[in-house]
Amino acid sequence: MRRFLSFTTLLAGLPLVIPAHAEQTFSFQQTAGELPKTVAPLSYVIHVATDMDRLSLTGQETIKVNVLSATAEMTMNQAGLKLSDAVLDNSIKADISQNDTAETVTLRFPQNVARGVHTLAIRYSGPILKTPNGIYVDDYTSPNGEAKRMLVTQFEVADARRMFPGWDEPAFKATFQLNVALPADYVAVSNMPITATKTEGQGQKQVSFATTPRMSTYLLALVAGDMKAVRGQADGTPLAVYAPSGLEGQGEFALHAAEKILPYYNSYFGVKYPLPKMDMVAIPGNYQAGAMENWGLLTYIDNVLLFDPKNSTPRTRELIYEVVAHEMAHQWSGDLVTMGWWDNIWLNEGFASWMEIKATDKMNPQWEIWPRQHETREETMGTDALSSTHPIQQTIHNVSEANSAFDGISYGKGELVIRMLEGWLGEDRFRQGMRAYMKAHAYGSATSQDLWNALSGASGQDVGKVARSFTEQPGIPLVNVATACQSGKIVYTLSQSRFTIHDPTPKDQVWNIPVVAGAPGLPVHKLVLGKAPQTFSVAGCNVPVKMNLGESGYYRVRYEPSAFEALLKIISTFAAVDKANLLGDQFALFRSGQAQLSSYLTLADHILEANESNIAVIQEIIGKFDVLDDYLKGSEDRDAFRVYARKSLTPVFARLGWDQKPDENVLDTMLRPSVISALGKFEDPAIMADAKTRFAQWLDNPASLRPDIVGVVAGIAMKHPDQKTYDIMAGKVRSTQATEVKLRLFNAIAGATSPALIEQNVALAYSGAIPNGRIASALARVADSSENPDLVWKLVKQHEADIRTHLAPWSQDGFLAGIAVYSDSAHIAHELENDPESGKTTGAKIATAKALSEISARKEAMQAAQSQIHAWLSATHH
Repeated sequence: MRRFLSFTTLLAGLPLVIPAHAEQTFSFQQTAGELPKTVAPLSYVIHVATDMDRLSLTGQETIKVNVLSATAEMTMNQAGLKLSDAVLDNSIKADISQNDTAETVTLRFPQNVARGVHTLAIRYSGPILKTPNGIYVDDYTSPNGEAKRMLVTQFEVADARRMFPGWDEPAFKATFQLNVALPADYVAVSNMPITATKTEGQGQKQVSFATTPRMSTYLLALVAGDMKAVRGQADGTPLAVYAPSGLEGQGEFALHAAEKILPYYNSYFGVKYPLPKMDMVAIPGNYQAGAMENWGLLTYIDNVLLFDPKNSTPRTRELIYEVVAHEMAHQWSGDLVTMGWWDNIWLNEGFASWMEIKATDKMNPQWEIWPRQHETREETMGTDALSSTHPIQQTIHNVSEANSAFDGISYGKGELVIRMLEGWLGEDRFRQGMRAYMKAHAYGSATSQDLWNALSGASGQDVGKVARSFTEQPGIPLVNVATACQSGKIVYTLSQSRFTIHDPTPKDQVWNIPVVAGAPGLPVHKLVLGKAPQTFSVAGCNVPVKMNLGESGYYRVRYEPSAFEALLKIISTFAAVDKANLLGDQFALFRSGQAQLSSYLTLADHILEANESNIAVIQEIIGKFDVLDDYLKGSEDRDAFRVYARKSLTPVFARLGWDQKPDENVLDTMLRPSVISALGKFEDPAIMADAKTRFAQWLDNPASLRPDIVGVVAGIAMKHPDQKTYDIMAGKVRSTQATEVKLRLFNAIAGATSPALIEQNVALAYSGAIPNGRIASALARVADSSENPDLVWKLVKQHEADIRTHLAPWSQDGFLAGIAVYSDSAHIAHELENDPESGKTTGAKIATAKALSEISARKEAMQAAQSQIHAWLSATHH
């Protein structure tokens, strides 16, 4: 672990940039939202009776409310419910006015309700959905082939209102006591332990749960069905992993991960996990959220919680650990302390994304997680450089916009900025600040400014002045590096500008950038770069120094040619993370028009010629080769580039081979499929022939391939299959129940390139073979992998009405944009822009703008790549 020094003295007297309209600390009355703040709930007692055959529910609830200012109206949320009765204080009947478009209900009373505490009783009814939102059913097939039905809830962002009327915004915290009538044979779990179970008539039972701590509505949860659990404990807290009966043993790995993570978090946050138990539940297939941090009842799509030794891969093991760590981190950041409104969703997601990597790395150092976060950095910065980006903290007006905020900026940039701040402040001071933040805001709400204040108090620095320049304005800083030899020393002069891609009119911005610079064998230089250029010097006039040492900073770097050439000469001496960092920045400079593509390819050649073996570096190169191959679609130089790419990667494959070695490290095991897949895409004759042979053997004997190779081999074989082979694979997709395997096989056939098979893949995606929660991503996969996104767009538009019936409301906004984004066609862009659905909601408008920006940026990159690749190949690879 690299040790970071204090910046206290460096900050003294430095004029730091403060964005206009800096955020304030949390105030209930001042926080954003759609509901009036005249009334706030204190507690809910909810009774829900379910009819699992008719897919309906009836409910009654008693809400203790605090009237903050005298009012004759109370407005709360409901969506799809029908309120039949509302009575205040056991005697005052309300006039009920529902607005289904606004998802609200207003209760009007004959006269003003006085300030103070009152009791509100409501009766209502509503549907149980099939789409994965609100309260819904998940129909699946059990391991022994029986048709099963599970009851599931998914309330984030704003779907608690589909199970009960209430104040469904995060700032309206209250306690919840849930009672639910269910089929007698269902196992039921919620946030809190069961306090009573009572048998009722007609095969029903009522289950009552203990009262929750004070929390937001979106964190309430209920799951019920044919489930069993494996159990453990950590630091005195009972732990359980539930799964469909027969699969519970596959929860052992996640359980053991939680047993290690919980004591670490208890110590790190300085506040012990406050609930009496922690359950995790694997939802079979139909779970679009992926995973959800419901307090005390963490829910996951089954393929990120269950590990099957027969079918799961090393990547799956790692993914499970990360996702478990992520959702457990939310038990503090998000659940114990919740953002006041969705403009601060990054406080939940960015922090949990950072913490999942920190915890996973601590428990599994052999995985070398931090260097491999380079991939997250590149994806995030690729989005943040476009004109369609947004600040980490953005104004959110409504639920549609809130759903759109769950993106790579909130997660990825949030994670990377927190990592930068920790590196700047030092681990100990950062942790002290987090402990103070948790204690100060436990069971309440907070803003980013509350976090900056806590970190400032622990570090003695004005953290907000640095942090806000990254959270309250969009985009990426570019550190420009110039050198000069003076009196036997090399003087480095750093200045900053804004880094953009395909943005003709970028707004000038200034950041306060914590810069770390150094090279093997040299002292580390640290400074905070503001508006004015800064310098530092190193003895000797031929001493190259790299900026962003360790890649902990959120910025790009552009070296003047002599400085870059000097680094190129000693590139082999740097750590893998710094090699990947140099590569990523150099490719980005090509994308922005500030460097030739040849500089990236020359750097990649230098690294590969030195027999580089690190997974982070090799995957960076594979990823960019894959992008360039896509840019060359339709170019006469594509075949020549593929020859070059194969030649570059063949030595890596020669070291790894097809088969896992007895003493092989896990990183090589995880790298192998990526290398084989890349060589298959670049049509390496030997790899393709071998893959087809192995695929045929696998069809006869599924045990002939390790799980981590199945998807790769099938993907290569399924690029150009005959109809008979396609039918066999499509049949496997339909019949396979395990989500991990089902998606692996679908992803393999999604790369089929013939128009007839593309049409069949589109139909397969929404035929019922793929769970509803995964249909949108499956169709996007076909658009991406088939190399014919325009045809996929055409087919999706033909069947759009049918497809949309399977999608949750919060996935509707970005559905079309998620297909079109893979096209480089101006015609498709025009159709997307002018589609009625693209302007239907603010969330749809945001998704459309992002897609249009990416389409035009890709078109520009394709033109530049095709021109520059031709020249480079002609000059260097005859």
